[in-house]
Amino acid sequence: MAHALALGRRGQGATWPNPAVGCVITRDGRVVGRGWTQPGGRPHAEVVAIAQAGSAARGATAYVSLEPCAHHGRTPPCAEALIAAGVVRVVTALEDPDPRVAGRGHAMLRAAGVEVVEGVGSAEAGHDQIGFLTRVTRNRPMVTLKLATSLDGRIATASGESQWITGPDARRAVHGMRLTHDAVLVGGGTARADDPRLTVRDFGPVRQPIRIIAARKLDLPMDGALWVSVPDAPLWLLHGSEADPTRIAAWTEQGARCIPIPVIKGHLDPASMLATLGEEGMTRIFCEGGGSLAGSLMHADLVDRLVTFQAGVMLGAEGQPAIAALGIDALNQAQRFELHDTRRIGADIVSHWSRRP
Repeated sequence: MAHALALGRRGQGATWPNPAVGCVITRDGRVVGRGWTQPGGRPHAEVVAIAQAGSAARGATAYVSLEPCAHHGRTPPCAEALIAAGVVRVVTALEDPDPRVAGRGHAMLRAAGVEVVEGVGSAEAGHDQIGFLTRVTRNRPMVTLKLATSLDGRIATASGESQWITGPDARRAVHGMRLTHDAVLVGGGTARADDPRLTVRDFGPVRQPIRIIAARKLDLPMDGALWVSVPDAPLWLLHGSEADPTRIAAWTEQGARCIPIPVIKGHLDPASMLATLGEEGMTRIFCEGGGSLAGSLMHADLVDRLVTFQAGVMLGAEGQPAIAALGIDALNQAQRFELHDTRRIGADIVSHWSRRP
């Protein structure tokens, strides 16, 4: 199962709206087939592993990181494929909460005489599948908030200078993290100040994540890196009703997709924003700020994971904070996060946190 989970992670960021699943087929103590969900969500992991195993799948055990699907979509159910291949035992980590499956895959296998063992590696699988699970159960994608700060929690100097607080090793790690998410999200202020491309670079030919800019007025430069790079990677622009129709038309003609979002108290409503992305099938969002967008997501309790990069520099109280005001008057109002790991990366420190229930 550990092998199947590791294989499944290879698909993270490339399989939405489908989950990134891994499958390992063993017979007589050796691996005869393995697979993971392919880019775009098909073929599924089980189908890939069965094809590799061939006739060796008959009488074998399949380890799958998520319950095999039981519904007819663009492809037949994976539960049926495992039965047809002659697999006699299936070990899974999680039941699929999708109403089209939700135990039906396990039931289909058992009805065909296949032994089914559930819940092996469930905690690790739940960690890996949080994006898919959040979309199915909460109707929104999982949000990872990345913060690159000074030791005193600042993301820029008072004048707005922020490139670069962290070093090249940390920045390369961020590109790797982008690659494991369906989309990269930043606010309009960050897009205007930094003129970022938001693409994954220096990793060879890859499936680029969707680039999403949350800009209420759509007042983005129409001669900068985002405008020029529209052909390089998909660009979605989330805007409010105040956006200039001529700008919407221009960005659309350039190849970007413009999506209206309700505005509440002068800001794009974060809950509506994520619900819209969930309806599009997105499961994993990597938010890179800035402070206003990060604050709105935190205030709405929509941040599931935190990745913090800290550099050995102090910017002082006049520096720009990583998170905008949250309106917290007492410590018991503050959201708590649980530390998973922390390590040195180049000259900086990176820590991974997850939301505490």
